[in-house]
Amino acid sequence: MVDLEELIEDLIDKNANDFEISKLIKEHIKHYLSSLNEIFVENQGKDFLVKHTKQIDQFITIIYKYTLRKHFGNYMPFANAIPIVLVGMGSYGREELCVYSDVDLMVVYKAVPGYNIEPLIQAMLYLAWDAGIKLGHRTHRVEELCDASNQDLTIKTAMLESRFLCGSKLLWMETERELLKIQKWEKKSVITQILQAHQERREKHPLNMEPNIKEGVGGLRDANTLSWICKILFGSIRLRDLVPEVINEEEFKEFRSSLEFLYRVRSALHLSAKKKQDVLNLELIPDVANKLGFENKILKNAQMQLSSKTLSAMHTVDVTCKIFTQKLTSSLLCDIQKIKQLRQGRIEKGLYQVDHHVIASFKKPYPSLSVVLEQLQHFDDPRTTFDISYVHYIKNASFPPHNSKKTYKQFRALLFNPNMYTIFSVLYEANLLQQLIKPLKHILNLAQFDGYHRYPVDTHSLHCLYHLENINDTFIKSLFDDLCPEGKALMRLVVFMHDIGKGRKGDHSELGSKIFRVYAMKLGFSEEAINTGMILIRYHTLMSNTASREDIYNENVVLSFISKLQSPQILKMLYILTYADMNAVNDNIYSGFSAKLLREFYTFSMEMFNKEELIDETARRLRRENILKKSPEFLALSKALQKKTLSIQSNFFFLKQKSYEIVQIVKVADETPEESYRFHITNETHLGITVIRGKSFNIGYLLGKLSYLDLAHMDIYKLFDNKKYFQIDFNEKVNESDIELIRELVDNSFDMSKKVTLKKPTILRGEIDLDCEHSKSYALMHINTKNQNGLMAYIMSMFDEHGIDIAMAKIQTIKNRTRNLLLIEKTVGLCKNEKNVLDYFYEEGK
Repeated sequence: MVDLEELIEDLIDKNANDFEISKLIKEHIKHYLSSLNEIFVENQGKDFLVKHTKQIDQFITIIYKYTLRKHFGNYMPFANAIPIVLVGMGSYGREELCVYSDVDLMVVYKAVPGYNIEPLIQAMLYLAWDAGIKLGHRTHRVEELCDASNQDLTIKTAMLESRFLCGSKLLWMETERELLKIQKWEKKSVITQILQAHQERREKHPLNMEPNIKEGVGGLRDANTLSWICKILFGSIRLRDLVPEVINEEEFKEFRSSLEFLYRVRSALHLSAKKKQDVLNLELIPDVANKLGFENKILKNAQMQLSSKTLSAMHTVDVTCKIFTQKLTSSLLCDIQKIKQLRQGRIEKGLYQVDHHVIASFKKPYPSLSVVLEQLQHFDDPRTTFDISYVHYIKNASFPPHNSKKTYKQFRALLFNPNMYTIFSVLYEANLLQQLIKPLKHILNLAQFDGYHRYPVDTHSLHCLYHLENINDTFIKSLFDDLCPEGKALMRLVVFMHDIGKGRKGDHSELGSKIFRVYAMKLGFSEEAINTGMILIRYHTLMSNTASREDIYNENVVLSFISKLQSPQILKMLYILTYADMNAVNDNIYSGFSAKLLREFYTFSMEMFNKEELIDETARRLRRENILKKSPEFLALSKALQKKTLSIQSNFFFLKQKSYEIVQIVKVADETPEESYRFHITNETHLGITVIRGKSFNIGYLLGKLSYLDLAHMDIYKLFDNKKYFQIDFNEKVNESDIELIRELVDNSFDMSKKVTLKKPTILRGEIDLDCEHSKSYALMHINTKNQNGLMAYIMSMFDEHGIDIAMAKIQTIKNRTRNLLLIEKTVGLCKNEKNVLDYFYEEGK
């Protein structure tokens, strides 16, 4: 900086103009700003801000000195004799100037007739702007300061943080006297305005996944507000000066540490964005994390560590500022009427309730955790709210390292309280909730970078509770109201703990259900309730995901869904959980459309619970699916083919085939072109024909040509991509010389014009039944009749002739009788003409 002054002197000697001077200063400022990344590595936090502020001080001082030199030449008077003083305000005055923040400068002067002050000030400001300093300035005569401060609250609070920069110290003393008047002027009115503006700002910038480090809840502006109040009341903006009278040493250290971290984050944020940026946007987090030295760990990468620590720091600043703002202002803002109300609402010494608002004396001795839980049981009115003074009272509650049975019993009692959201919120603010629910520590301030959730995991869980207690859908509210007291208590615990498995390695739903089981056992819930809770947490995303991603009008989708839930009661509770979860995610997630979709899905699912046989079958399929998913052969398939495999609708396909067989079939099917086919013939112990086709298959023709053989077994399954699988087994072998003829026959069977004359089999009335109510999409046909050559060839030919499509077939022949089960896709004509359809097969007159 000395070099800069010398260079300016050289330019002055050469009669350089203002443009050349400003250009030189601008180059030095640009060079300084370009070096900030390196400086930040060595000095972070408040130290970095102070050093940056001092550097800007020097640039402004040089500009001021040059301006004086320009105007006075060799006849410049002493600095104290020139009635000008430059004053830093706001963050600049606090020595907390961030990299790209505006430099708030106030120029105070006296209009002395002997000096041409105003043109001098104007020249200095123009030079500063030309040099590239982002100057936000105010210019006042010293006698105007009080009036100017009353124009706007922002001006007043900025003036409270005034700091002498350079100029006349004589005038600075006069300025300080005026600033003292501003500080003392109508304290109660000013503090009331500050608190009102404070509350409005916090409502505008709530804490979320992209927090505003400066203006948001728990941001630096909260700490500034506390400083302004301290300045007005005590003449000092340093909270440190109030230790230990107002804030104890431990609380101050925690608060100061959190502030220090937020200073670091804001500075890194400005450097990363290369502009004034106070919102920690998701796209900036990686670079900010890198600048702050975070490194990836097994469970948390650098970005998650940064977000979690930022949210934790903001939570500390938020609670600390609320407590001590109230502590400092309560006596000043209190009125006589409120004191009377407090006396009338006395619960016990130092504890009061006024208009359902619970207040504690700041002098009340800290309780034990057991006493806190006992107190909270009595606040069961949904209208009850808690003052921040109560948070202060319980924040330092004593408790042993491990919770006792009594503690768990007391906490369990709170779950029956209809005001649990408010109670959990006050315990959360006081940092007691993680002591009562130990697994909660893993999700505290845990970031969710899915572009879906608005809040971190812990806050999202609290919001879920809020929406559970404030259900706007009358039908869902009736479902919750119908639950028994233990059911409601379980529902509240499940809603709060549904994401408890996050922040760990593995599926958070599965892990969460296991964590829930351990904790619910400590609370003394019944085994039935615990199992219900586990299912709800394991499948807490299932209803919303299924409704939004799959065809809810497909009965196989519905069956797969409800088979996981086991009972209509769990479906009701999952519907309630889904409502609370979706509403807490973000404002636009639970929309009118999604509400309608979920209601329809719920209705279809509840109706399907009457199909007990299908549910059992689907449940067995799901067990086989889980085995398949773990098999090496399946895992070796592409993700796309895995998904196609699991989409196969036939349950019997999964129940009958082994894992390696399923994999082999779907691989062949995937490799088979849509307008082609593959087949394989075996003849070791009996003739077997396996066909996978993408084009139409004239199976009636094939069976007709082979009707001289005894059909023992046939399976037909729809696969995917309009492909079908056929397994046809006969009771006997054929001569090896016939194999080639059978190959030719199979090839010819893909010509749909081929016909074969078939003898109508003898089927008596009652030997075929058609269940059109089997499901919404399929009818079920049973055939139990005498085994006859050409029986299935005739039936399949009739199906082809009338356009009846078979989704699945199981053909078995035992003791000369055939027992066939055919799953047929419903058509309009099929079930309307059920009698006529059956008559096609019956022998006339029988």
